Amino acid sequence: MDEPRLSLLIELKGDRPGSLAAALRPFAEHRVGLTHIESRPRRGGVFDFYVDCEGARGEAAVEAVIAELGGIAGQVLVLDGREVPWFPRHVAELDRIAGNTLDAGDALAAEHPGFKDAEYRRRRALVDVLARRHRHGCPYPRVEYTASEHAVWRQVYGHLAPLARNRACVEYRRALAALERRCGYADGIPQGSDVSAFLEASTAFRLRPVPGLLRPRDFLAGLAFRVFFATQYIRHASKPLYTPEPDVCHELIGHAPMFADPAFADLSQEIGLASLGASDADIERLSRCYWYAVEFGLVREGGARKAYGAGLLSSYGELDYACRADSPAGFSPWAPEDAAERPYPITEYQPHYYVADSLQDAKARMRAFCEALPRPFHARYNAAAETIWVDRVVRRARC
Repeated sequence: MDEPRLSLLIELKGDRPGSLAAALRPFAEHRVGLTHIESRPRRGGVFDFYVDCEGARGEAAVEAVIAELGGIAGQVLVLDGREVPWFPRHVAELDRIAGNTLDAGDALAAEHPGFKDAEYRRRRALVDVLARRHRHGCPYPRVEYTASEHAVWRQVYGHLAPLARNRACVEYRRALAALERRCGYADGIPQGSDVSAFLEASTAFRLRPVPGLLRPRDFLAGLAFRVFFATQYIRHASKPLYTPEPDVCHELIGHAPMFADPAFADLSQEIGLASLGASDADIERLSRCYWYAVEFGLVREGGARKAYGAGLLSSYGELDYACRADSPAGFSPWAPEDAAERPYPITEYQPHYYVADSLQDAKARMRAFCEALPRPFHARYNAAAETIWVDRVVRRARC
């Protein structure tokens, strides 16, 4: 459990000199340590101060501080602590969830194309171990891909890259060209460390290796830290244009280029921050928004539909299906509140897509939706400390 901590909202009216110092004096006099303070101006010369301090209700020193503040401030509110589903507060805590896969990692299902291929399963097991052993702060694990694995990548990339020049949004095309120059995309499977370094320099996003598909709550939590959980194994050579699960082609060809765009990176982080401590029902809503935007989103560009979602950008057939003028699918303007309630198929082309006016439009609408959710607290990412700040005391249930 987290250490005892109390959050207070102190309202100070007017801007007379010394008003803040007077409000903070009781903390010093009663030896109640302050761990965070933040000001928020409101209209009419009113300032709200969010203060985090050590201790809990019922402690003599804390009660004395609250009593004295009542005679100094316009209003003092104690922000009640709540127990919420566990979420990471520091980027290093992603280590606790990075191995919690929904699938069995290297234990493939019977219908998987590589199920009967002993050598493929052996390779998957090696990559699985590398991801499970990885810890925050350690070098990104390097995979020594075989000649046949590089050949699968080149076959996939050879089909997708030319189509993307006509069907993908300009932000994707620009980033993909840079990744070809800097990370050798056209030559074979790039190393995750190289791609992650490129993204970090572009938008402060980075990759984190995982052994397989994570549950939605855990996956979205990584986005709050501008971290994208990415697999490193590759699909089976018998079906190079198909994969039943996210693989290195889907991650690095579909997702990675878009994380080099600031608006897309911010959109993704908005979804991640909104997921922290959210109810199961809201996790489902946010997952649907992620699906229809980050995986299958489209933008209007020069009067035509262009893809920015990774599920489209890593699928030769669906990329053409969603973007061609005579597509039989349904299309509507990007509306997160609608997407949040729309179920989706995972084994066939999408029957419906959402089209944003631009990536900035997609981000703005997603932010408005997230702000309207009934959240147990408001969270903000502190990039310098790589921590999540929340505006009140929360108790994180056991992970």
